[in-house]
Amino acid sequence: MYLIFEGIDTSGKSTQVSLLKKIYKDAIITKEPGGTKLGLKIREMILNEGVKSHKCELFLFLADRAQHYKEVIEPNRDKLIISDRGFISGMAYAMANHPEFEIDFLLELNLFALDQTLPDLIILLKTDKDLLKQRIDKKSEDEIEKRGIEYLLGVQQNMIDILNHLNIKYRILDANQSIEEIHRQIKGLLS
Repeated sequence: MYLIFEGIDTSGKSTQVSLLKKIYKDAIITKEPGGTKLGLKIREMILNEGVKSHKCELFLFLADRAQHYKEVIEPNRDKLIISDRGFISGMAYAMANHPEFEIDFLLELNLFALDQTLPDLIILLKTDKDLLKQRIDKKSEDEIEKRGIEYLLGVQQNMIDILNHLNIKYRILDANQSIEEIHRQIKGLLS
C-alpha cells in the first residue's frame, strides 16, 4: 500500500507518520520534498534559501517528486510506503502561487513525474485558523510559512479541491482532535 499524509504545516502529519512507524516497523517511511539525497538539497533550497520564481519552485518540487518516485516508491511498491506529503501538496502550493494554474494542468505534470502512479490512499489532516496560528507561533517560520496564515489556509483549500477533483481514495481528518484520536482513526483506516 502507498499511503500519503497531506496537510499544511503544523497540521500533525509528521506526528502521525512517527506513530505509524512504531507500529509498522517494516514500512518504508519517506517524505516530500526531501525523501532522497537530491530531495534534501532541493528542500533546503526552497525552505531556507528562498526561491524568487514560483515557476522555479514548481519545477524544483517536480524534480524532487520524479527522483523520489524512482528511488523510493517504484522499487518498494510491494511494501507499505508511508509518505509525509506528496503530489497533492505540490499541486496545492503551485495553485496558491499561480491561480491561473488549473488542476488538470498540474495533474498532468505530476503524473509525468510519478510515471502515472498514484497512491492507494491519501489522508489529509485539516486544520483551522486558530489551531494554525497557535502552532505556528510556537516555531520558527520557514520561507513558505512566512507567506502567512491566510496563504496556508488557501493552500489547504486547494488540497481539498484537488482531492474532490480526483478519482482517488482519500479521507479528511480534523487536526483539532487529540493526537491519540487521530491515530485511532488512521489505524482503523489501515486495518
